[in-house]
Amino acid sequence: MSTASAPNQPQPDSSRGRLGRGESEFVLEAVGLSRSFGPIEVLGDVSLDVCAGEVHAIIGENGAGKSTLMKILSGHLSPTRGALKLDGAAVDLAGPVDAERRGIVLVHQEIMLAPDLTIAENMFLGREIRRGLVLDDREMNRRAFEAMRVFGVEAPVNLPVERLSIAQRQLAQIARALTVPHRVVIFDEPTASLTPVETAALLRLIGDLKARGVAILYISHRLEEVKAVADVVTVLRDGKKVATRPAAGLEPVDMARLMVGRDLLALYPPRVAAPSAAPFLDVAGFGADGFAEDASFSVRPGEILGFSGLVGAGRTELFEALFGLRKGAGAIRLDGKPQQWRDARAAMRAGAVYLTEDRKGKGLLLEETLATNLTLAALDGFQRGPVVDRAGEARALDTAIQRFDIRVGDKGLNAGQMSGGNQQKLLLAKMMLLDPRVVVIDEPTRGIDIGAKQQIYRFIAAMAGEGRSVIVISSEMAELIGVCHRIIVMRNGRIAGEVEGEAMTEHAIVVLATGVDATAGEAAT
Repeated sequence: MSTASAPNQPQPDSSRGRLGRGESEFVLEAVGLSRSFGPIEVLGDVSLDVCAGEVHAIIGENGAGKSTLMKILSGHLSPTRGALKLDGAAVDLAGPVDAERRGIVLVHQEIMLAPDLTIAENMFLGREIRRGLVLDDREMNRRAFEAMRVFGVEAPVNLPVERLSIAQRQLAQIARALTVPHRVVIFDEPTASLTPVETAALLRLIGDLKARGVAILYISHRLEEVKAVADVVTVLRDGKKVATRPAAGLEPVDMARLMVGRDLLALYPPRVAAPSAAPFLDVAGFGADGFAEDASFSVRPGEILGFSGLVGAGRTELFEALFGLRKGAGAIRLDGKPQQWRDARAAMRAGAVYLTEDRKGKGLLLEETLATNLTLAALDGFQRGPVVDRAGEARALDTAIQRFDIRVGDKGLNAGQMSGGNQQKLLLAKMMLLDPRVVVIDEPTRGIDIGAKQQIYRFIAAMAGEGRSVIVISSEMAELIGVCHRIIVMRNGRIAGEVEGEAMTEHAIVVLATGVDATAGEAAT
């Protein structure tokens, strides 16, 4: 049977025999793992294994059970049923510390660093280097700096983590995990916030781990990346295993079909030419203190403008300053009228909204209900004197659920109980409730599956189709090329150049982002 046939039918476990791997090679095995939360089973009878020197990718839509499975394998959760084996012997993990002691390390999808500590302090927290009775800060800083340089990032290891970008925090988290002696490394969406350059560095590191005989489990929604790095692919859907296949026999389109149980249409919507019109948003000589300077750009109604660049290029910081979320200065004109936004609320009143890349930390209140999150930015419209119009909130939530296909069985859930894709849709719905003329979306598909990505891209195209000016900041070059009319590339806090039309290629973006043309072997002008 070909990989394209019978996508809806669970496949027999082919990890033995067909893949040519013997049980003696298995380092870590899951046998019939199930996990329930109350009456709800989120993982059912999943078996898989990983060998020394092998990358075993786990893919599936949000809510498929991937992270639950990884938490069981790393000792963060206990299975309701089933067993784990390490080197062929049954093992009960008493917790993540016990798992690490046995050489099983999890690189979390969510940032798990202490925000008020530096990269170096986080990296060696609980395993500090001492010189006699005194902490050897110089040596810890040196090792942290070298660990970050592996990714091509000279990160400020002596700055508090809370002052770093999401991507820098993710790299620091990966580096911290690998300071522990490891036989099995589990990567849960490690590249979700990384650009292709940092991703390539991580994949090279994984190649080195593999060559040293480390067993690797790898979760990613980036299917081209899975194709490039994996030896074996296991697909989960609705908490069940659909298939385990050799990666060599699967193309990304086959993986997507197995994940969603149906054929996907084109990932990106047809690109409609932006109307010829005067710019609606015009920014001149804008800078974010210490991060970006002298940025000038404009965007027209109905246009989708992309912003690309490497980690630390200053993209997010520029727009945070533009919206009053950090210190910055420069000229802003909206529909020809000068603006000065002291905070995000002032920008909202003017008709401009910014959707943060950190939807869990800054975009949503995870412990509050969907309705509360939805109406928070537009609460004035739901006030009836001192009382909130709860019936109006409920109607707005029903409309948002339908318009943005927010998939939730219980409307009373808190935002933190939904998948990443549904959280992103809720954040979109929250901001669109303001009916903005300018929409800036930072990392619109970070950590969400391919089916939800396809929907987000169509929402973005629809916003532009309604005459809104849309700006997309993304680490995924293919995403920017697929949805944008033009792409501005930043390097070292400055705009390095712009590409549009047929000139929007990954090569052109990388040249502008790095200043080096690898094909020519010389610096780009």
